[in-house]
Amino acid sequence: MLIIVGTLVLCAAIYLLIKQYETRMVLFLAGLAMCLVALEPIKAFQGFSNAIKGAAVIETITASMAFAFVMEYTKCDKHLVHLLSRGLHKMGPALIPGAVLVTAFVHLSIPSAAGCVAAVGSVLIPILIGAGVHPPMAAATVFGGTFGATMLHPGFHQNVVIANAVKETPVTVVGNHFYAVLIIGAVVASVITLVAFMRKEHKGYEKTVETEEFQVNFIRAMVPLVPLVLIMLGSMKIVPALKVLDISHAMIIGVIIACIVTRTKPGDISNAFFKGMGTAFGHIYGIIICASVFVAGLTSSGLLKAMISFMSSNPAMAKVTGTVGPFLLAVIVGSGDAASVAFNNAVTPHAASFGITPMNLGSSAAIGGTLGRTMSPIAGAAMVACGLAGISNPMELAKRNAPAMVAGMITMAILLMVLR
Repeated sequence: MLIIVGTLVLCAAIYLLIKQYETRMVLFLAGLAMCLVALEPIKAFQGFSNAIKGAAVIETITASMAFAFVMEYTKCDKHLVHLLSRGLHKMGPALIPGAVLVTAFVHLSIPSAAGCVAAVGSVLIPILIGAGVHPPMAAATVFGGTFGATMLHPGFHQNVVIANAVKETPVTVVGNHFYAVLIIGAVVASVITLVAFMRKEHKGYEKTVETEEFQVNFIRAMVPLVPLVLIMLGSMKIVPALKVLDISHAMIIGVIIACIVTRTKPGDISNAFFKGMGTAFGHIYGIIICASVFVAGLTSSGLLKAMISFMSSNPAMAKVTGTVGPFLLAVIVGSGDAASVAFNNAVTPHAASFGITPMNLGSSAAIGGTLGRTMSPIAGAAMVACGLAGISNPMELAKRNAPAMVAGMITMAILLMVLR
């Protein structure tokens, strides 16, 4: 009986997410409802408390977002975008895949997809349109660049969640799916380009577009990459002294360098930094906390045990579900976080029991979520891209990106089958 009620609550939660109700509220109330039905309301509150006590996870996520806020405030991210955009309009047939990859690279230092599109799109979309790419295709190209390159950054919250679930470090998680992300990126860039050529939207559009005059400062352009470089130098033992450096420490060093390089008032840097920390805790870690309450409900109702038992009996189904489930929900709700975080908190730790390496399953779910979000017409990043390109209907972006994201999702599912 409890499993039946739990299933009904789960279905109701999915429905409410589809109807665009607030994600954290839906996850929290669904978890609490299942605990109440199981006569174990305290389990929901314990799930809340246990999530908040995850200090290491909080530290990494908030520091990463704080760094991103400082990069935006000092405009270092803008210098990086303009530097990477130089000469892009001269690339001919390689213009569209080049724009996808430039966006993906910038996304490494700007974890918010909407924020990345705002920073990159204001530069690249006019360049693409000026080179003859049709506006909907130009917007879809930049939006498509947010397919999930952030999975290569150890500080990205999805990597931190996976690391916490499988008891490994974020750097190890990134190393595990490094080549998978590169392969998926190549697939996404290639298919978006193919779609542009098939629709004949890669050239021929004529409209005078004024591009912003911007003097690039190379040193400022390099600042967003500082934490990533420090982390990689330490983890790869190129500079052994940096191996003891935590991700949050690398972010703080990056902030200090930004302050020195840009000569910004330390007080203003501090305000931006802690504003970013607050945003990260409220928006990103808030989802993780409420997902923990949701998992507590799944556990109390017996639904989680039933799901794991089903996957143990059908390992092939588990491999498909790990990618396709978060992908589909992300398409529907416009966010890759809710489904991926809940899945990785609930199912990934038990992956070994049904024949899958937990880290592989966790990466698959997270990447599936980012790909699904990148073809969702209601994603925040899609709205930003539409605004920059003067497009009124975000479905124009979704139908152009759908083939690439589905291809990326199938690629991830195949890789999971191979990697186990």
